[in-house]
Amino acid sequence: MARGLFPRAWIKKSLFFQARISFVRVKYLFLTWLTVFVGGWVIYVQYSNYTELCRGQECKNAICDKYRRGIIDGSACSSLCDKDTLYLGRCLSTSPNNQVYTGGWGDVDGVIRCQVGEVLHYELGEEPEPRREAAVFDKPTRGTSVEKFRKMVFNHLKSKLGEQANLASLVTQILSVADGNKDGHVSLPEARSAWALLQLDEVLLGLLLQERGHTPRLMGFCGDLYVTERVPYGPLYGVSLPWPLEAWVPSGARRSMDQWFTPSWPRKAKISMGLLELVEDIFHGNYGSFLMCDLSAGHFGYTDRHDLRLTDPRAIVSEDAFRRTMRALHCEKDDDCLLGADCRTSCDVALKRCREEVTQPNLAKACRALRDYLLRGVPSELREELERQLYACMALRGSAGQMDMEHSLILNNLKALLWRQISHTKDS
Repeated sequence: MARGLFPRAWIKKSLFFQARISFVRVKYLFLTWLTVFVGGWVIYVQYSNYTELCRGQECKNAICDKYRRGIIDGSACSSLCDKDTLYLGRCLSTSPNNQVYTGGWGDVDGVIRCQVGEVLHYELGEEPEPRREAAVFDKPTRGTSVEKFRKMVFNHLKSKLGEQANLASLVTQILSVADGNKDGHVSLPEARSAWALLQLDEVLLGLLLQERGHTPRLMGFCGDLYVTERVPYGPLYGVSLPWPLEAWVPSGARRSMDQWFTPSWPRKAKISMGLLELVEDIFHGNYGSFLMCDLSAGHFGYTDRHDLRLTDPRAIVSEDAFRRTMRALHCEKDDDCLLGADCRTSCDVALKRCREEVTQPNLAKACRALRDYLLRGVPSELREELERQLYACMALRGSAGQMDMEHSLILNNLKALLWRQISHTKDS
């Protein structure tokens, strides 16, 4: 009887192990299939995003077609379209309409920016509508004289910057830039390229600020494609995390992590001096006052000599344009009166209109952006005084025009404190 039971028990046990092994195989097969499916989907989404964001070749083809047809011209056209000595490198675009690439022009590194037509989004399963091309390169028209073009540029600058005493000299500077081949006169195709560039606020602001070395130098252009010198280090600070981790890192820990890979303190002090000098130069500058409406670290970089560069001039708006924008805004509360990330006014609840005066000057916003950056690694004997000055700076309220004396005093004290620490070092 026992002999009969043994084979039967052994067979049951064997079948149990076989069933378990089959289950494990199915389980791992399913997990493998799931991994392949998810991985394939991620690759597909990333590729789709890349092809949608990175359309540099499309932009180059459109620009070169207009150049060869004699519609546009500029200092970069021949290198881009004929000689192939200006080439697109790595895609840095964050918007399909605003193409940004690293690039090389001969042996000089640069950043190439190009505007493309509007991208129309569509639902899955639908046919995509054709892209609409932006209406550019149609002004000035044939027969326009240089003097009439000069007046067009003057009126455009006046609409952007308001009434300024130095607008005529700025027009002359822009016409000099527009003369791409430096033959002493601006041709119609060159004028069309220059006019298209002037419609881009970041180009105009870049030209205004590059005199003092605050923005990368404009190296050349063709149509509304333009090349600036490359800033080797950027953003100013910050650590890029994989997107699944971003939501799980507490803000306090993230602020600390952002300061991990920054230069030595004397070099940070010199970079910070550059930001304070930018604040000083755009406050009652040669072409009016400007507001810094986004002081995110990603908008700034620095050179090998640790000179600060504003890499995205769109972070700055003229005070005149800001006031016009605020006047047009309806509001229910103060939070409705915001331009960019950092330019706020208050809401007149009775009139349901935003007031025109900013609640914080540029200097206070700059000090807030520099606080963690400067206080990490600061020499111990300097920490208390630097912290006191930074917090006094951050406490400034109202526009700089309302507090000229206090604004200037705090700015000069902070610059003097930093300069004393670096004036004797090679970083100065």
